[in-house]
Amino acid sequence: MEKIAFLGLGHMGNPMAKNLIKAGYPVKVYDILPAAMASFGDAAEKSMTDAMKEADVIFTMLQTGHEVKNVCVGSKGIFANTKKNALWIDCSSIDITTTRELHMEAKKAGILMLDAPVSGGVAGAEAATLTIMVGGDEKDFTRARPILEKLGKKIIHAGSGGLGQAAKICNNLILGISMIAVSEGFALAEDLGLDPKKFFDISSNASGQCWSMTSYCPVPNVIDNVPSNRDYRPGFTAKMMLKDLLLGTHAAESVNAAIPLGVVATELYTLFVNQGNADKDFSGIIQMISNKKAG
Repeated sequence: MEKIAFLGLGHMGNPMAKNLIKAGYPVKVYDILPAAMASFGDAAEKSMTDAMKEADVIFTMLQTGHEVKNVCVGSKGIFANTKKNALWIDCSSIDITTTRELHMEAKKAGILMLDAPVSGGVAGAEAATLTIMVGGDEKDFTRARPILEKLGKKIIHAGSGGLGQAAKICNNLILGISMIAVSEGFALAEDLGLDPKKFFDISSNASGQCWSMTSYCPVPNVIDNVPSNRDYRPGFTAKMMLKDLLLGTHAAESVNAAIPLGVVATELYTLFVNQGNADKDFSGIIQMISNKKAG
């Protein structure tokens, strides 16, 4: 069984690493915040290099392309401290340009790389039901698949290096736009006198049905186990949604693509975040749309 290092133990990385341990893999973990490693016992290492020195497979789950680059380069980075032909799986959601650059640098260093961003939020990470979209060589995907299957229910090879990130960016573009559309629909329905639960029963069984409505409804107490029922404590923060929408707009610019609704969604989430809601769940944007208190 391959030895695994897992770097980055935030809201997503923590349960993902624990699921690998639960599956029986020998796992070592590291995070720059000691508190993030507190529940990992002997699996926690004092440094990143200690965590990955024996690893056959290295996972990273970080927030930005800059952070991912930082753990790769330099004398203490992945490229200088990992076995030849070790497999690096980056589950971070970052820009395609950085990802493709890192694929090239990894190859020069004799490291195999997959970009494998995930969808499903914290709940999906905890339940090991994530959708994982993977970019990289087919043979590396085949090697990684048994491990990724311990983290997700749907593992899809999107194509060559960078296309995992492309899939994630396009998916979250749809998600951000659809959450705004669902919020507008519910806000208008309320203003017109419709009961939210009645409207949900209608629209969730009609042509307005979508994931943002039926699995992540932004209106409190309509469906179970969603952030709107918990005062919008996040599964997926507004600042992270804004980050992904910005990745989408930058990607569109790079290929001269028009995404008018994506641009508007980015503007609305920028406003929502700037009103003090960065750490609120992204579904909380309904409060701004319906003119309710969002701060």
